[in-house]
Amino acid sequence: MRIGIVCYPTFGGSGVVATELGIELSKRGHQVHFITYNQPVRLELLSNHVHYHEVTVPEYPLFLYQPYELALSSKLVDMVKLHKIEVLHVHYAIPHAYAAYMAKKMLHEEGIDVPIVTTLHGTDITLVGSHPFYKPAVTFSINKSDAVTTVSQSLKEDTLRLFDITNDITVVPNFIDLDKYNHTFKDCQRAMMADDKEKIITHISNLRPVKRVQDVIKVFYNIQKEIPAKLMLVGEGPERENIELQCRRLGISDKVIFFGKSNEIDKILSFSDLFLLPSETESFGLAALEAMASSVAVISSNTGGIPEVNIQGVSGFLSDVGDVDDMTKNALYILSDQNRLEAFKASARKEALKFDLHKIVPQYEAIYEDTLAKCLMA
Repeated sequence: MRIGIVCYPTFGGSGVVATELGIELSKRGHQVHFITYNQPVRLELLSNHVHYHEVTVPEYPLFLYQPYELALSSKLVDMVKLHKIEVLHVHYAIPHAYAAYMAKKMLHEEGIDVPIVTTLHGTDITLVGSHPFYKPAVTFSINKSDAVTTVSQSLKEDTLRLFDITNDITVVPNFIDLDKYNHTFKDCQRAMMADDKEKIITHISNLRPVKRVQDVIKVFYNIQKEIPAKLMLVGEGPERENIELQCRRLGISDKVIFFGKSNEIDKILSFSDLFLLPSETESFGLAALEAMASSVAVISSNTGGIPEVNIQGVSGFLSDVGDVDDMTKNALYILSDQNRLEAFKASARKEALKFDLHKIVPQYEAIYEDTLAKCLMA
């Protein structure tokens, strides 16, 4: 099958999942064409099965903001015709599904029908899409897609609640390649982050307010008062300066390591004991899943799609958003007994196996085949 994938080529969860999906599809014999404004960050190797086509937006003085949707839809038309792409899989309702529908209509005028599969990841629904200014375009894009998926049941329910949806929605969860989480790092590398007696606590995010990183610091502050520990913070974002000040005020700067945008996340997770994710909302919780795949117990908020990943009392614990005291209590319960900690770590890995890409990617293949068959019958 010849598949076109449209996504944001960034470090965000949707871009990572879309890129990993395309790479796995190529390994399964499909021709995959990434169509976006930059090469996706995890698309390290191009091959005769993986192709990247850049969308360029010409400068035109009439426009205050350059029309990316127009450039994207025109590029999609050209790529579908040139490479005989059979299915377009777009990640995010706007602008991608919107641009894809415009391309579909233009191609239809030339006797070419290409189905659109739209995957909703969260921000396009809960933050951007629910704004009254964008709501009609998002509703239209979802209803005009040939197939729609969400990454969690929670996001599906949010979509149906916020929009007048007449289309069917299928839940296809995010996934990870479990083979990449069979770590073989040496203990001497752990010593660079913490002493043997210290537990390693980790948080990974884009440090936006919605991630509630200040709650991460509060929970860690409480943990380290009871148990020797170090905190690993991975990521960059608008909250970094605030939490650096918070660490100085609490007198724990020497116990917190800021890694920024690290390329060694797998190594950091492999030595971690506990992962903190106290977010205001998460459509899925991919960072928690990556931690669990590395056999790390998770303390998280009970919001969005996180409870579908982090199972209460099994892979970790869930608390109400902002309940720092409960998160602290649960963290200390896990960390205070080594046998209990090892049991939680093993259970976390076991739960992560449910989201292995070899189980999830075939679900997308089935959706492609179904939409293509319906398109040919129409």
